[in-house]
Amino acid sequence: MTDYHEPTEDLTDEARNFSRALNSLKEEIEAISWYNQRVVASKDEALKKIMAHNRDEEIEHACMTIEWLRRNMDGWDEELRTYLFTEGDITALEEE
Repeated sequence: MTDYHEPTEDLTDEARNFSRALNSLKEEIEAISWYNQRVVASKDEALKKIMAHNRDEEIEHACMTIEWLRRNMDGWDEELRTYLFTEGDITALEEE
């Protein structure tokens, strides 16, 4: 099984790197969700702290990958500048 939807020999090194980054981002986001669920469900305060620490590490990893995508893949920089660190209705920002 592969994550590629096109024959790998048809893909550039750049396209394969984008796929690696996007798959890593998916995995980090998934791990954030898993750790967060464990934090919420755990009754042990020491374990909750460890799981929260692990969740926050995964958030850091996701942010690093997003920054790599912003620097390297067309479209990310413009969209991130449109939506991040804004106030108000997020869906209205596109129209402004």
